[in-house]
Amino acid sequence: MKLRPLGKSNINASVVGFGAWALGGWSWGGADEQESIRAIHAFLDAGGSLIDTAPVYGFGRSEEVVGKAIADRRDRVVLATKCAMRWELTDEQKKRAHKKFTTTEKTYDQPGQRSEESFDIYIYAGADGIRQEVERSLQRLQTDYIDLYQTHWQDDSVPIEEKVGVLEDLKRAGKIRAIGVSNATPEQIDAYGKFGEVDVDQEKYSMLDRAMEDSNLPKCDRENIAFLAYSPLSQGLLTGKIDPDREYPEGDQRRYRERFKPDNVRKVQSMLKRIRPIARNHDLSFAQLTMAWTLAQRGCSHVLCGARNPQQAVDNAAAGSVELGENELAKITEAVNGYDGV
Repeated sequence: MKLRPLGKSNINASVVGFGAWALGGWSWGGADEQESIRAIHAFLDAGGSLIDTAPVYGFGRSEEVVGKAIADRRDRVVLATKCAMRWELTDEQKKRAHKKFTTTEKTYDQPGQRSEESFDIYIYAGADGIRQEVERSLQRLQTDYIDLYQTHWQDDSVPIEEKVGVLEDLKRAGKIRAIGVSNATPEQIDAYGKFGEVDVDQEKYSMLDRAMEDSNLPKCDRENIAFLAYSPLSQGLLTGKIDPDREYPEGDQRRYRERFKPDNVRKVQSMLKRIRPIARNHDLSFAQLTMAWTLAQRGCSHVLCGARNPQQAVDNAAAGSVELGENELAKITEAVNGYDGV
């Protein structure tokens, strides 16, 4: 597994990270706790180190599962979590917050065991809120420090100077080691940089989501900011394993997205067909080839991929040692450029 630094933080992390969103069970159809823990252990044993989660993933559930999984192997983990995406705020905090959405999706404890709840989700990164969140995350994660702490979204009215101020305080206190942003514009990253060090930018980026190539990716490349690509497999679509006629259960957000409708899935399959010879030449799955291509793009330092079971985790980790030639990368990019779906 290759390692790359998280910006200027002096923290080296595996180029393939374990994305722990699905472990929370929310909006993804449920997750088995013991199988999730085994998947994390398999990822670490395969050479991975970076694990990324957030409080809102299952409303604390994902962090709790990650905490259980790494309790006896914390020294092997580069642990990343986030703040500012809240479902419980005081009335005073709500005055400075931005209401992101209301969800009435089903929440899961175990597959087949579900209950429906309604949550208002706010973005709030006031100093008091961040201090609350970091303590709660430390407790759920069963650790006394977080390697990378990221503001999840940037929609609230809290001045960036206040956000960075408390993050720098937490770093001096040893509770966090590096500061990151997520879902941020280049201008917002610049604003953060006026008051402190930005080590990481985490954004959606994949063969199907390429807006970052004209904005955040070149910025991160120029300024030595690590770029963590989330959803690099487009929620499984780029694995090539999703059939056009697949039906998604209630609680799985892919059920409602145009990208997963039959016509668009066929377009993705057509694109993948063009790069199959390269995958075969390296004995790679489409998922591994996709991650390797993503990691080869200028400015992209890490990819975050979820796994539901140990085999998926091991397969993902293997992508972190793949070397593709310039001609192969060019042929893959040609196929990607030909994709005309959503």
